[in-house]
Amino acid sequence: MHSPDGGMSPMPDDSYGDLDPATVAVRDMVGASRELVGRMADRMGMNPNDMAAIAALAQRGPMGVAELAAHLGIRSASATVLVDRLERAGHVRRVRDTVDRRRVSVVETPAARQATHAAWSATISRIDDVCRALPDDEREVVLRFLSDITEVTADSGND
Repeated sequence: MHSPDGGMSPMPDDSYGDLDPATVAVRDMVGASRELVGRMADRMGMNPNDMAAIAALAQRGPMGVAELAAHLGIRSASATVLVDRLERAGHVRRVRDTVDRRRVSVVETPAARQATHAAWSATISRIDDVCRALPDDEREVVLRFLSDITEVTADSGND
């Protein structure tokens, strides 16, 4: 476990007291996910915010810069710089709305979609293998659990 100064800490962080083992497993999964995103961003020659922007556009579809900023939890000015960088790299493009010409949406490019698929497909396939191996009754429990954890995570920090 890493300490705040970057070295290894000999003991796990117990500042939250006695946590349920499932809570510790979720914490570990979130940490592993964050590290995975960093590795994938490196592989794609991006930083994690760029990767998160591409993922948001892939999952939610086109959105304006301000909407993307809100989704990423960054300032609009920072999102503009991010979109400029991704546009120069060929990962996104700005598209004017056909009805309201003042509205500009950011969309991922086919090249970004292909690069993302190439980077993530092996990991997603391995996760899918784990999920498909679950018996139906266990899958229902896991789905409910992950849905509840996702809801808590999505709602947290917004107050």
